[in-house]
Amino acid sequence: MESNRFFTQKGYELQNQEELSASMEDYLEMIYRMLRESQCVRIHALAEQLHVKPSSASKMVASLKEKGYIEFEHYGYLTATKKGQETGDYLLYRHDILHRFLCRLNRSENELEQVE
Repeated sequence: MESNRFFTQKGYELQNQEELSASMEDYLEMIYRMLRESQCVRIHALAEQLHVKPSSASKMVASLKEKGYIEFEHYGYLTATKKGQETGDYLLYRHDILHRFLCRLNRSENELEQVE
């Protein structure tokens, strides 16, 4: 990709097919967050946490599985691969840093919407 060309967010995502899209990051972050409390996650629980339809969550999970971030059997449980755990750990770290920074900057208790 040429460094002097500008794209929309979607354009950058299309240029970097190997990378995770923003939506994929959101899903992987939530899966990893849920896995910290339980050894596995079900699609329905993931969909509830993200306020999406289970069919939408299933499609995204299939994409994450294809890219090697999670393991999933149809109607089964989700677990993170080593790659998924490492990336999930980074996503939570980044989320927490941004949240603390924005709370301090805006002198507030909760900047979750801004972080997302």
